[in-house]
Amino acid sequence: MSCSTGFGPILAKFNSNNVEYSLRAFPLGGFVGFPDNDPNSGIPLDDKNLLKNRPILDRVVVVSAGIVANVIFAYAIIFAQVVVVGLPVQEAFPGVLVPDVKSFSAGSRDGLLPGDVILAVDGSELTSFGSDSVSKVVDVVKSNPNHKVLLRVQRGNKQGFEIMITPDKSFDGTGRIGVQLSPNVRFSKVKPKNVTETFSFVGREFFGLSYNVLDSLKKTFLNFSQTASQVAGPVAIIAVGAEVAKSNADGLYQFAALLNLNLAVINLLPLPALDGGTLALILLEAVRGGRKLPLEVEQGIMSSGILLVLFLGLFLIVKDTLNLDFIREML
Repeated sequence: MSCSTGFGPILAKFNSNNVEYSLRAFPLGGFVGFPDNDPNSGIPLDDKNLLKNRPILDRVVVVSAGIVANVIFAYAIIFAQVVVVGLPVQEAFPGVLVPDVKSFSAGSRDGLLPGDVILAVDGSELTSFGSDSVSKVVDVVKSNPNHKVLLRVQRGNKQGFEIMITPDKSFDGTGRIGVQLSPNVRFSKVKPKNVTETFSFVGREFFGLSYNVLDSLKKTFLNFSQTASQVAGPVAIIAVGAEVAKSNADGLYQFAALLNLNLAVINLLPLPALDGGTLALILLEAVRGGRKLPLEVEQGIMSSGILLVLFLGLFLIVKDTLNLDFIREML
């Protein structure tokens, strides 16, 4: 049996208790290999203890173990969050928050400061909460390169003063003012008073995050042409994690839980090279009355899937590295 971090050529390895642990060249997840796939294992092909010769239910349990582990780990992280820092409670306010302003940008030049709240854009009040208001500001700025945009801004106790800002024209022809935007929300923490309340808080947060992950995945597949540019790889994930740690270390709990839930859901997809693909082949075998697909067909499916994952992973690493300056979603 072998446990590998990453894919591709082996960089380093060691053996312990008949298990080979290895570090591979491409840091795109990892995998567990069984003697079934090792022609030099010396184990007879008809050995009943090889995974491929085990009953269907046994194989389903083994292949699902990684997915279940991700879900359990996500729940454990949320449990630790609720116990250590409390349940995050979000209160939304009108307007759009400006957490950061890039130096020498149009926003900095025309007077926007970090911490400002944009209450209206070109006379249109931002009364809705969340991402809708952010999208409204983004749309107006992008559609007005080199044209003045009137913002009504709140700064501390000073409310309702106006700033005239002229977006710069970016390389794609859209307006850009060099600021980071986010929904105008405030977070507080509520700690549970007893064991019952603890599990209630954990369950609420866990199912809320799970719903968000599934909903985001559904939107990605239904509107792939619009959301493809938002798909991120390891470099972007690390960059976002660093931003979360810098702005609010408590947010790392949710960030880690979301990563594990995303891994569980994506790994469950019936795609070659993922656990979901292996499960799909096992279920197909069950539907066929226990008759397996021809070995060469199954190997072809899995090999093509591994190549697809490798090329996609490399593409995302290059794309994210080239776009590190934009990972913070500067407008």
